[in-house]
Amino acid sequence: MTRERAVVPEAEFRSYYGRPVIKPPIWHEPHMPTYLYLGGMSGVSSMMAVMARLTGHDRLARTARVAAAAGAASGAALLAAELGRPERFLNMLRIFKPTSPMSVGSWILAAQGGLSAAALAGPLNAGPPGGLPHAGGRTGGPGRAPAGVLHGVLRPLGDAALLASGVTGPLTATYTAVLVADTAVPAWHEAYRELPFLFAGSAMAAAGAVSMLGTPRVHAGPARVVAVLGAAVETVAGEVMERRLGFLGEPYRTGRAGRLMRTARALTAGGGLLAAVAGRSRALTVLSGLALTAGSLCTRFGILEAGRASALDPKYTVVPQRRRLRAGAG
Repeated sequence: MTRERAVVPEAEFRSYYGRPVIKPPIWHEPHMPTYLYLGGMSGVSSMMAVMARLTGHDRLARTARVAAAAGAASGAALLAAELGRPERFLNMLRIFKPTSPMSVGSWILAAQGGLSAAALAGPLNAGPPGGLPHAGGRTGGPGRAPAGVLHGVLRPLGDAALLASGVTGPLTATYTAVLVADTAVPAWHEAYRELPFLFAGSAMAAAGAVSMLGTPRVHAGPARVVAVLGAAVETVAGEVMERRLGFLGEPYRTGRAGRLMRTARALTAGGGLLAAVAGRSRALTVLSGLALTAGSLCTRFGILEAGRASALDPKYTVVPQRRRLRAGAG
């Protein structure tokens, strides 16, 4: 039995008057991708600072504290710039709406910014870090007498804020994945399972890279481990996401988004391998840190570009809808 040959070409999915079915996201570059990068880096840096402080890696903890505070402050500034008027960010804090990722995310970012800034009070006002007992019962750093009452007050307050930022840190690193997935943009919404892992891995790689670059090599071992693990998680999550999405994964593989994602994958994998073998080599450490930072940024730019491309092309909205209708009818 011969198969009939189609004489009519496959219909193209176009919208009315050539307009997209849904509105594309209006987030701008470089504000939003950089904000996503800084928020993730800040969140994981807070977690790293807590673990380093509790295990006696006080030099690394100090670097991670600074990275967390700088990332949160810079990210909030970029978000305010994206909103057009800074007071709009304050307006989002007027209410707390648990069903809104934007509302919850605004409060998470505000808490992370305040706590990470307060966590600086200990090391930056007290000289050598110390005061928070770690696993061995010691108080890291040389034991110098407190420089007055202010010194004695600021150090425990800074350490308390640091411990609290260990709670807001993981939320800050991953809430942006929920924020983009909770939209009608096909390439984001359908990737809701993998995006949190992808964002978390990218944030780990970024935070590990910053702490590797800002900490003496002899003290940066845990940061290298975080960077390697982050690179592995990001790479695996990205591959799983594109394979599971199938047809809807095309925006991540084609056009500008495809170039960005391939570049990110190469930089992240290369940076992770270099971090694993860098040891005490300053040159390899710098190359690894720069590659991981660039890879994390490319990932955020690529994800936003893929979302924009999927919103502009009607087929990524129409085809999945028709498939779901057929599946429901069957």
